[in-house]
Amino acid sequence: MRVPLEGLPSRVTVYEVGARDGLQNESAIVPVEVKREFITRLAGAGLRVIEATSFVHPKWVPQLADAAELLGGLERAEGVRYPVLVPNERGLDRALDAGVTEIAIFGSATETFARRNLNRTIDESVAMFAPVVERARAAGLDVRAYVSMCFGDPWEGDVPIEQVVSVATRLLDLGCTELSLGDTIGVATPGHVTALIGALPAAGVDVDRIGVHFHDTYGQALANTLAALRCGVTTVDASAGGLGGCPYAKSATGNLATEDLVWMLDGLGIETGVDVRRLAETSLWMAERLGRPSPSRVVQALSKEQGSDQ
Repeated sequence: MRVPLEGLPSRVTVYEVGARDGLQNESAIVPVEVKREFITRLAGAGLRVIEATSFVHPKWVPQLADAAELLGGLERAEGVRYPVLVPNERGLDRALDAGVTEIAIFGSATETFARRNLNRTIDESVAMFAPVVERARAAGLDVRAYVSMCFGDPWEGDVPIEQVVSVATRLLDLGCTELSLGDTIGVATPGHVTALIGALPAAGVDVDRIGVHFHDTYGQALANTLAALRCGVTTVDASAGGLGGCPYAKSATGNLATEDLVWMLDGLGIETGVDVRRLAETSLWMAERLGRPSPSRVVQALSKEQGSDQ
């Protein structure tokens, strides 16, 4: 039953990260054919933005060493965007060779995580990203900027809002077209989300350039998403079946499950274009290949309705 709430957007873009962020932490290598079919099924369920892979060095993320092979054999659906993550100019070269039309870079709001994730300070990482963004934009690519640890850091604790705003604006000043605020360890709460998003326009960041990326470590991801929607955000990251975490922050648990997000948005009368039941079938299919049940509550509930053993 759809019961809208005032003050919310009429449509939300679901930025699907299951094929990249969801799978990157898997210890057993998932065959490229499975990854490719996963992406195809996600597109078939109505998702129109599917982050396909990452061109990081295979030494650091072995699971995504097949990025070029994956994209080379992927049948791209009409109207679907397939962004990829790149860490540096070498990654950009590989992405351009693969014919990508959209990339993402990944920064950090804290010094400790910047060093652990990129082996650089914040200043050094921004300097590294500058030529990547410049070249990508010159080639006509859109560039998303992820900012990790926006709400809390396992080593540094609370992260001041002004510190996040500073990093975010520096990345956008490079020429990035979109910003994704990451709650990498899942400690955000709605008031904190509202305060951070509210601080960005004062620094010159339009809300329509902001996306949010919540982890559900403390069960707050949907509440935080609703808070972000009330602030005018219309792009929400999510991972099919709740796959994923972060290989460089062991306290990070799974991403917000796409099915759980779409169920809430459907109930609010917010359009996404996603068929939640078909998406749940896709997550069940992937869970079988990973050999474990999906943590998504909606996937679990729908599978029981269908008499599955999930």
